[in-house]
Amino acid sequence: MENILSQAKKIAEAVEVFTVSSEETTAQFEANRLKHVNSTQTTSLALRIIKDGKIGYASASGVSDAKSLVDSAVEAARFGMPASFEFPPLNSYPEVNIFDSGVKSISIEEMAALGEKMIETVTGYNEEIICEGGAGKGIVSVRIINSNGGEAEYKKSIFSLGIHGSLIRSTDMLFVGESDSSCHPIKETKQVTDEVLKQLELAKNQAPVLTKKLPVIFTPNGVASSLIPSLTAAFNGKIVLEGASPIGNKLGKAVFDSKLSLHDDPTIAYRPNSRPTDDEGVASQRTPLIEEGVVKSFFYDIQTAALAKTKSTGNGSRSGGMPTPTPSAFIIEAGDTNFEDMVSDIKEGLLIEHLMGAEQGNVLGGDFSGNVLLGYKVESGKIVGRVKNTMVSGNIYQVLKEVAAIGSKPKWVGGFLQTPHIYCPGLSVASK
Repeated sequence: MENILSQAKKIAEAVEVFTVSSEETTAQFEANRLKHVNSTQTTSLALRIIKDGKIGYASASGVSDAKSLVDSAVEAARFGMPASFEFPPLNSYPEVNIFDSGVKSISIEEMAALGEKMIETVTGYNEEIICEGGAGKGIVSVRIINSNGGEAEYKKSIFSLGIHGSLIRSTDMLFVGESDSSCHPIKETKQVTDEVLKQLELAKNQAPVLTKKLPVIFTPNGVASSLIPSLTAAFNGKIVLEGASPIGNKLGKAVFDSKLSLHDDPTIAYRPNSRPTDDEGVASQRTPLIEEGVVKSFFYDIQTAALAKTKSTGNGSRSGGMPTPTPSAFIIEAGDTNFEDMVSDIKEGLLIEHLMGAEQGNVLGGDFSGNVLLGYKVESGKIVGRVKNTMVSGNIYQVLKEVAAIGSKPKWVGGFLQTPHIYCPGLSVASK
C-alpha cells in the first residue's frame, strides 16, 4: 500500500489507498441436507486519486502491480468528476469492539451441526417443510492510508445463522424463516428456531381478510421489508443533494410522529455492521436522523458532504466501487407498548411479518406496496390465522406521521437494523 501511495503521489495532488481482506466459510443446506461447505479468501485493493482537480479511481483483486493501478487511476481521472473534498488527516477513532477470536476457532463440523440442529427442530414440527440455510463465519481486515497523513485499520469477526422453510400444498405456499448474526460465535440455535416454530404455529389456520383500510402491526421483519427502503433513500445525503428526497428541505421540522426516533450508529459493540471508521477514514459516530418526529440530519460521505457544505457523518461505504453514502446500522428507538397490548387493541387488522415487492413502488416518494408473503389476521384482539392473496399499500410519510404505538422490545434484523414492532392505525388492504 505504501508503495502505491508513494508512486501515485508523484503524479497526483492527493491519493488514497484502501484494502480489504476476508476469509469466509459457509456450511450451506438445501432441501434439508448439507449441500456444500465452502471456504474463500479474497483481497481487494482500491486507489482513489485527485489529479488536475478530478477524481480517478482504479481497483484490483489480489496482488496488484502498483504502476498498472496508478496508470488506470490517472486515465480514469481524465473523465472523472470534479473533487470537492480533501482526504481526512490522521484522526482518533472510537474504540469499537467488533472482533472475537472465537469465531475463527469454530470448526466446519460445528457449523454443519448447527445447521442440522436447526433443520431437525423445524422438520420435527412438520416433516413436510423443506428447509434451506446454514451457518457462516468470516474475518474481515480493513486498512486505509492517504496522502494527507490519514491512516486507519481494523479487524472484524462475523458469525451468522439462518434457516428458511417452505411448505407447499397444492396452490397453498407458506414461507417462514429467521436469521441471527453477531461478531461473537453463535452456538445456540434456539432463538432462530423458536421464531420459525412460532411462525408455523400462527400460520396453521387461514383467515380471510376484506378489502378495506385496516390497522396494521409491523413486526421487526415487517418494518425491514416495508418501511426501511424508503427511509434509507430519504436520509441519503446524495439523494438530498440531488433534490430527490421528500424530506431534503425539512431539516428541523416535524415530519413524523413524535413517538418515532431513528439514528445511525456503527459504534455498537459486536454488531456485524459496526466499525471504528468508515471506508474513507472518517471516524464512526452516532448520527441522529429523527428525534421525536423531527428531521435532525442526513448521512454523508466526504464528497457528498463537501458538495452540501457540511461534514461527513462517517457513512462512506464501498461495495465494489467508489464510496457512497450508506447507512451502517439503523436504530429505531423502542417505545413503551408491549406487543400483546398492540394485538389486544385491534378489533380487525393485520400483523405483517414480511412484505414482498415493497421496493417496486416509488421508493423515493415513500410509496410502498406488495404482497403479504407472511402475515396474520388479527380479530377481536387475537391472532386467528394466516392471510393469503393479500396486498397492502401506503406511503411511509403518511403511515409514520400517525403511529398508534411503538413496541417496547427491539430486535436486530439482518445485522443492519434494530427496531421494535410498529403499530399503524390504518393501511390500505386488498384481498382476493
